[in-house]
Amino acid sequence: MAPSTTLTLSQLSVSLVLLFFMSLSSSYATSRLTHHPANSHQSPAQTLIRSFNLFPKDPVNILQGDSQAFVSGKIVEKKFSFFGDSGPSIQDLGHHAGYYSLPSSKAARMFYFFFESRNSKDDPVVIWLTGGPGCGSELALFYENGPFHIANNLSLLWNDYGWDQASNILFVDQPTGTGFSYTSDDSDIRHDETGVSNDLYNFLQEFFKAHPEFVKNDFYITGESYAGHYIPALASRVNQGNKGNQGIHINLKGFAIGNGLTNPAIQFPAYPDFALDNGIITKAEHDDISKSIPVCEQAAKTCQTQGGTSCDNALNICYKIFSNILSIAGDINYYDIRKKCVGALCYDFSNLETLLNLQKVKSALSVPGNLKFVSCSSTVYDAMIQDWMKNLEVGIPALLEDGIKVLVYAGEKDLICNWLGNSRWVHAMQWSGQKAFGTSPTVKFVVDGVDAGSLNSYGPLSFLKVYEAGHMVPMDQPKAALEMLKRWMGGKLATHR
Repeated sequence: MAPSTTLTLSQLSVSLVLLFFMSLSSSYATSRLTHHPANSHQSPAQTLIRSFNLFPKDPVNILQGDSQAFVSGKIVEKKFSFFGDSGPSIQDLGHHAGYYSLPSSKAARMFYFFFESRNSKDDPVVIWLTGGPGCGSELALFYENGPFHIANNLSLLWNDYGWDQASNILFVDQPTGTGFSYTSDDSDIRHDETGVSNDLYNFLQEFFKAHPEFVKNDFYITGESYAGHYIPALASRVNQGNKGNQGIHINLKGFAIGNGLTNPAIQFPAYPDFALDNGIITKAEHDDISKSIPVCEQAAKTCQTQGGTSCDNALNICYKIFSNILSIAGDINYYDIRKKCVGALCYDFSNLETLLNLQKVKSALSVPGNLKFVSCSSTVYDAMIQDWMKNLEVGIPALLEDGIKVLVYAGEKDLICNWLGNSRWVHAMQWSGQKAFGTSPTVKFVVDGVDAGSLNSYGPLSFLKVYEAGHMVPMDQPKAALEMLKRWMGGKLATHR
């Protein structure tokens, strides 16, 4: 399994793809049209979806007349290989794909990939959650931290910095309707973090039953973007299950949020300051846009206490801060302000979606032949609209007090979930170590003798700003991201130089 190995499409038994937080599947030029009065007939949700480049071909995976019998709580998994017959054996690779039938549903099946560590089966088990809400995990798998990268000619290359170098890693398509996950009943679509976290917790219980050799391993939850909501919710659910002796004890040691949306009431008001600091807007524009901050903060507070339609209202109000910056910024790539949106896409990942919808690929993964891969589901996105402005930071202090390690990291060039907003909510979080964390020295994060970021840490809490990276840190700085994971899981993030 030499890192330089190249795999042509004809050699594949399987492949995958696409997207994450408010996805990347259309041009920013097109999204700019949503600010034009001609589009005023669109619902606020439709406007938001289009403004954030979400143009899936299919709204959601609903399979009518699903012929396969639904058995609640069952995992059906198989091993597969990216290699042809001449390559390493399936047993050597330890690559798995499967479906889990969700108990709290009528017919929902959650799709996942599991890659055993290239280093040791004793390495921690890591679950990666992509955001959206409603975007499949395959973008991260192929373009960020999975075992392989996909080249322009649709060949596969070993990823020297895949997180399977240091962990046994799960990539999950969730909530229901995302990626290859599907149902035959639209009542199975989730609307909040309670539904999301219960589904994931139930999946993990069954996963560890199917793989008992990994139960003893340390367990970490990771992800990015809208997973800034999913990750704390799942961590709290796992911790609750462990304390209540529910099922299998999951050896939760920590969770890491990358460029996440976690506390919107603090993160939205950070947009003008970040944009001004990076020369995207002028001081006069900054001051004008900032006039919207107090009403945004109040609306977010109302959402937290009242919920329901007040959360729709809060999102519409606070989103104006971001959209006003975009109207000035032009065709900037708001996932990486160093770049422009490229052609029809801010990033061109279109080949991946084509590949995943090949019948031979779906067959190799035991995906139903009539199921289309949905990179980002507008139905799932729309269903979660009232979840957006909820503050998921509120459950983190209790986890810190229980000794669960928390890492928040952010690429310094990302606008949409920028490091400044993330840093502010982390520093404002009220827990027993807040003062000590706030006065902790900022130290260099050095990788192979190069300054790769700046770090603040105290006790179980760490915040890392990663240099020369946008929204997808493992894609932009793969070596630094893998080193970050290794040191953090090993308890050496703040001490290693």
